[in-house]
Amino acid sequence: MTTATPSSYPAYLALYESGELERRAGRAVAALASCRLCPRNCGADRLVDQRRACRTGRLARVASAFTHHGEEACLRGRRGSGTIFFSWCNLRCVFCQNFDISQAGDGAELTAEELAALMLRLQAAGCHNINLVTPEHVVPQVLEALVIAVRGGLRLPLVYNTSAYDSMESLALLDGVVDIYMPDFKVWDPDVSRRLLKAPDYPEVARRTVKEMHRQVGPLVIDEHGLARRGVLLRHLVMPGGLAGTAEIMQWVARELSPDTYVNLMAQYHPAGRVLAEPRAFPELARRITRAEYEAALAAARAAGLWRFDRGG
Repeated sequence: MTTATPSSYPAYLALYESGELERRAGRAVAALASCRLCPRNCGADRLVDQRRACRTGRLARVASAFTHHGEEACLRGRRGSGTIFFSWCNLRCVFCQNFDISQAGDGAELTAEELAALMLRLQAAGCHNINLVTPEHVVPQVLEALVIAVRGGLRLPLVYNTSAYDSMESLALLDGVVDIYMPDFKVWDPDVSRRLLKAPDYPEVARRTVKEMHRQVGPLVIDEHGLARRGVLLRHLVMPGGLAGTAEIMQWVARELSPDTYVNLMAQYHPAGRVLAEPRAFPELARRITRAEYEAALAAARAAGLWRFDRGG
């Protein structure tokens, strides 16, 4: 295991001290006037609360914030991951297991000050990190809250827990801010993506953004206490019938990122969201995966040359 040095951790402290974090937050918020901060490129003026693809206006909507003990062991440690679930999403995954949050929009809008207070509350609770879930469409709001939180004493690493449907503009704003990128590379085939995610360009976008995340932070660094400090932790949900294209994704990860990439091959797929409500519309997804399917996915990842797997399943 490689140990992160205190001088480089958390990443955003150096940007804050130089004033760059505040400048970036200002640029990000200004960009909401004609929003191109995700691949939908909808151009909404979110400063005046226009809502289009992500259904989010000027303020971020938060569904919940709590000490999460169900994440990967290197994130949760003994005291938990400080998880903030943002409402809405720029994808429309028919199988989403958080459908009430991502597509029904459960939650409340928070000001930058309120979001900063949440981060500080999670730090005070003893969490090991701040884990931003589904943050693709609220990067400006996160950055402006982060400035306030750091001013108030925040010193925890940031986990960017994303679908990988991000824009390069947003990732440029986050360069040197995020410590741990946790992208979920969902599917490989554009036709599958069109049908199940309502975004045919998702595979292309994910390849581009995950590669940029890896350029920024490299393979996952885990310290002597077993806690993630910096790097990419890639998630992939194994789906029935190999529908996600697991073998192709794992080959790409090993080839284009590194065989040392830390991967969580997740076995917990179950019918949810629209699949649960309309099983006849998505018959290929109306069941859990089998043990044999999961073992085949793991074998494909190993055959690609990957070796660092999360043992949480």
